[in-house]
Amino acid sequence: MAQSFDLILRNGMVVTPNGTGRADIAVSDGRIRALGSLLDASAADEVDLRGLTVLPGIIDTQVHFREPGLEHKEDLESGTRAAAQGGVVAIFEMPNTKPSTTTADAIRDKLDRAQGRAWVDHAFFIGAASDNIDHLAEWERIPGCAGIKVFMGSSTGNLLVADDETLGRVLAQGFRRIAVHCEDEGRLIERKHVAEDGAHPRVHHQWRDVETALMASRRLVALAEKAGRRVHVLHVTTAEEMEFLAGHKDVATVETTPQHLTLAAPECYERLGTYAQMNPPIRGTRHRDALWKAIADGVVDVLGSDHAPHTREEKDKPYPQSPSGMTGVQTLVPLMLDHVNHGRLSLERLVDLTSAGPARIYNIAGKGRIAVGYDADFTVVDMKAERTITNNWIESRCGWTPFDGQKVTGWPVATIVRGRTVMRDGQLLGQASGEPVRFQETL
Repeated sequence: MAQSFDLILRNGMVVTPNGTGRADIAVSDGRIRALGSLLDASAADEVDLRGLTVLPGIIDTQVHFREPGLEHKEDLESGTRAAAQGGVVAIFEMPNTKPSTTTADAIRDKLDRAQGRAWVDHAFFIGAASDNIDHLAEWERIPGCAGIKVFMGSSTGNLLVADDETLGRVLAQGFRRIAVHCEDEGRLIERKHVAEDGAHPRVHHQWRDVETALMASRRLVALAEKAGRRVHVLHVTTAEEMEFLAGHKDVATVETTPQHLTLAAPECYERLGTYAQMNPPIRGTRHRDALWKAIADGVVDVLGSDHAPHTREEKDKPYPQSPSGMTGVQTLVPLMLDHVNHGRLSLERLVDLTSAGPARIYNIAGKGRIAVGYDADFTVVDMKAERTITNNWIESRCGWTPFDGQKVTGWPVATIVRGRTVMRDGQLLGQASGEPVRFQETL
């Protein structure tokens, strides 16, 4: 007797743990139920994906969607709309909102705000602060919490954890992997004169220099080894950090970003000015080349966009009054597909960095691969499509991207979240129905 499903995706080139090949995918109740040649099966909805490639749903594990308190830059609806438009099925959102996400109530408030407004699945980090350390072990297990986030360098509100004693106490609380922004606050303060009023944005990577990042990463790893705690070093930007972290993979996983793999100083600062300003900064080609080598060597575990929007009015302020950060969640997939097409990494390696990698290091339940029993999350791409990234395409409330005008080959054409198509051919479909991401430690 022929089987019947809710959805069958037919004739796509599908990237599975077994490799890449043509296959049909059957979906029921939001999960993958069958793979392979399903000629005898039928479904209420059948989609022919001939000529297209089906990736496991892309997961962006570092975004800043600014809600609550800074909704003039972004909110959960506009940020997740941008994610869906860019082929991203799930996001992890950072705690530097206003107020900061440092309590159980703040996590639950964000989860409540996302209900019925988020276009993709989502989880929220809780920020470590000096006044909430004793609660972190309990709060990191709240369903929908992505874990603990630590800022070792300048941040907003009470989120700065600058000294080793406080950081050691944070690492001793709980057991999930902790995500860390590694810049040494003392050195940033010491070198602030480099970024004096009237300076050109090109000095940004000189102020926040290699040693600023490397010092913090070394301190973090030493404390993590002492505490026996797994850590995840966010947006690594330097050759020196990659070399150091390669020797400590037992305790530290590594992220880099599409921006740091694509842009380079000084050219980006001459062309974009403050719109190229982010923390840690875009650096020179020596470091960009080292990031690509770290991807080839397997040192990098995951890509995150570090989507951190600001309005044009804010970015147009003279440096250094201009805020650091740029959009990224919507451009992650097309930028990286273009790099695949230029031979800088394989499609399978991209999947490892954006689906399997996030699932592995954060212990995500039911996502990260195209396999029977997993969530029916798919990023459908046209590897041959030639497009130009433009500000007009950007869904983010701020309405700009540093990649405006950049031509790419490879484009997301559909975003499917738990069997529901939320974007097809540039159009959002249905209603926002994203749900909290599930984690093994919080089931």
